[in-house]
Amino acid sequence: MPKPRVIYWFRTDLRLHDSPALKAALDLKPECLYPIWTWDPHYVYRARVGSNRWQYLLDCQNDLSTSITKLNPKSKLLLIREAPQTLFPKLFKAWHITHLVFEKDTDAYARERDDTVMQLARKAGVEVVVRMGRTLYDPDELIKQNKNKPTMTINQVQNAGAKIGQIARPIPAPKSLPDPGNTALSFEQEKPVPRPDFNAVQRHGTENSYAQLSGPNGDFAVPTMEELGLKPATSKHRGGETVALEALSNIIADKSYTATFAKPNTAPTAFEPQSTTLLSPHMHFGSLSCREFYWHVQDVVTAYKGKASQPPTSLTGQLLFRDMYFGAQAAMGYSFAQTYNNSHCRFIPWHLSSKIDPGSGLITGEYQTDDAQAEEWFQRWKFGRTGFPWIDALMRQLRTEGWIHHLGRHAVACFLTRGGCYIDWERGAEVFEEWLIDHETACNSGNWQWLSCTAFFSQFYRCYSPIAFPKKTDPDGDFVRRYVPELVKYDKKYIYEPWKTPIADQKAWACLIKGDGSDDAEKKVDGGYNTYPKPMFDFPERREICIQGMKKAYEVGLYGNDARVKDGSWRALFHNDAEGPTDGTKGPPGAMVDAEHEETDGDEHEDRDGEDDVQEPKPRTKTAAKKATTSKAGHKRDASQGTLDSMVVRKKKKA
Repeated sequence: MPKPRVIYWFRTDLRLHDSPALKAALDLKPECLYPIWTWDPHYVYRARVGSNRWQYLLDCQNDLSTSITKLNPKSKLLLIREAPQTLFPKLFKAWHITHLVFEKDTDAYARERDDTVMQLARKAGVEVVVRMGRTLYDPDELIKQNKNKPTMTINQVQNAGAKIGQIARPIPAPKSLPDPGNTALSFEQEKPVPRPDFNAVQRHGTENSYAQLSGPNGDFAVPTMEELGLKPATSKHRGGETVALEALSNIIADKSYTATFAKPNTAPTAFEPQSTTLLSPHMHFGSLSCREFYWHVQDVVTAYKGKASQPPTSLTGQLLFRDMYFGAQAAMGYSFAQTYNNSHCRFIPWHLSSKIDPGSGLITGEYQTDDAQAEEWFQRWKFGRTGFPWIDALMRQLRTEGWIHHLGRHAVACFLTRGGCYIDWERGAEVFEEWLIDHETACNSGNWQWLSCTAFFSQFYRCYSPIAFPKKTDPDGDFVRRYVPELVKYDKKYIYEPWKTPIADQKAWACLIKGDGSDDAEKKVDGGYNTYPKPMFDFPERREICIQGMKKAYEVGLYGNDARVKDGSWRALFHNDAEGPTDGTKGPPGAMVDAEHEETDGDEHEDRDGEDDVQEPKPRTKTAAKKATTSKAGHKRDASQGTLDSMVVRKKKKA
């Protein structure tokens, strides 16, 4: 009987260590093993990916290819430049493939893609082998053990996980790999349609990665940034299994840090080094196995003589949060990454809400500009020119480095949604999708729902102050000076509130507080001074407006799958002067607005002092509290849900 001829399809598992799927491929004792990556146009054109994450991916691919060649000089990562849905039938035939092996992926697009590929394989008589390795638990198993419901709390993950059984120990990397067979490609390449290209904004040259099926030199090489027409990466963070394992080793070497790590106690203002592990992008690309990480940490915790931290705040607890989001996404599919038709996401009439494709019920990638002021605020938030130095420093760090601390993510997300701008969380999620090097659809969408208090977390009255909050961990403002260099000479008294600085000091410190930041902040103006924008609104005033808007939306109690959200009749439940596009009684699906309701002007706001995190608005009777956590559809917040927000909320100041 002839030996198997196997394609191993790499995706989000760019490693050799602890790969259950790769082990399954090698257990077939194949005659030949083709390690391939299909250059999928979905990610090249249809997913928002900035230059920093592209560079990280290419790092991971090149490192993996080098590692494969070290095990077998005749082999490497074979990168083939065509969509998997059209490529595989031709590969099966050309290379006489008997088996296709890959790691399971429960992302919505990945499920569709993999179902299609598996159908094509069956039609070609190719056996498909799939193994889980991306998360601690198989998301589908978590759902099954959670009464076939999305995992919305850490307790649900822990309880379901206990029923599944102990997390398996990691598998050693293979010591050898079989030769690939003949790699000739005698068939025609089917080139993708490059429009729409969501990443056009990232390019400064022509995208040319599909010029040749096996690359410009016919050697299956990983594409370059130049081939993709991309701007150079600005992040210092680099990918690859080699880098990941070295970083893990360095972390584990510090036994006390590993055993006592408590995420809410880490400083969002720390840099060089940051206060957390920064292993999340390696988890995304699979250059580090989550089980490898889990068991290295757990073994340190078990042997630790002192008091070790426990989930959800411990290092292993962070993996449980990740599994929670993957479980929720796996249950809901595409709808998890949007409000519309999402059964577990509260409906809030945010500004700048997504346009909906009436045929598919999915967001289109475009949004409705219902308010010109909100659009201006969104752009100023995105590019770090809000006039609030803490927020601007974080957004500039995100844009240049592709990463910010989790409490920094909380701060900018709260500011954009329920704690300032009242702008749709989906706008923020898209920016993070574009700029984060550790972007996961499940985690990104879940975190934005959490921080906007539309799912997972409901205490909307707890807001992050852009002034009081960073003072707790960085009273001198070193973080701001690093990422907002215009303010480098400012005294710590004014570093978080520069608009309060006397004009004489502004001149002495070579930066005037004026304008909206639309001009280059580094440009010398007005006699050689830099400029930094005034705050774009009165924060305490906006916070109160947002809290009242959230309070009303919670009282209405709609979720994304409510019929009134789908047909637009939700408007009748809100006062016409409520925050958000609420005018009228009828409209398109979701929070989309008719042209007649569009506003063209926004009000100016005075510059005032920010405040610390606020407490729950009163009165709060037992009846009102019950109504706030239970919707008409029967949704109820689990009181035992561990929250990251609750661990950083400060006590109310004494009068």
